[in-house]
Amino acid sequence: MSRPQVVLIGPPGSGKTTTGRAVAERLGVEFLDTDEMVEESAGRSISEIFVEDGEPAFRALEADAVITALSTHSGVLALGGGAPMQAAVAQALGGHTVVFLDVTITDAARRIGFDGTRPLLAVNPRATWTRLMTQRRPTYEQLATVSVDTAGRSADEVADDIVARRSSEDA
Repeated sequence: MSRPQVVLIGPPGSGKTTTGRAVAERLGVEFLDTDEMVEESAGRSISEIFVEDGEPAFRALEADAVITALSTHSGVLALGGGAPMQAAVAQALGGHTVVFLDVTITDAARRIGFDGTRPLLAVNPRATWTRLMTQRRPTYEQLATVSVDTAGRSADEVADDIVARRSSEDA
């Protein structure tokens, strides 16, 4: 059984995928995004799954992907923003190095543009993002073994910070 070296959590626009790829490169390991796992296994985009099957169906696929990845992937793992809200996922994260990428709405908007490709942000994206973050922040903070402020920082700067903190924990 493998386990990820780093698991990234945070809201849409926190940089989980971009930062995750940079951390994986620095550590010389593979990167895996559970949203990409879901899309690949379903043969459809997350937006299509939401529209055609509904959010509960997506969440079930997401939980399966995360739980599988937590026991089979040995690199850097990025979770979808809502994945940690599921009790089974939150429980499965216990004992892992979980990094919460904290972000402001200003940086999130700049990074993802709130362009409608994210189903939960399709209507009034700024207000929805703020509401989601208010609901999710306590869970992100509770599950995280490390929190990293991404405000005004590039993915490379955040990745360097994560690797440095991880190295100091290993020392």
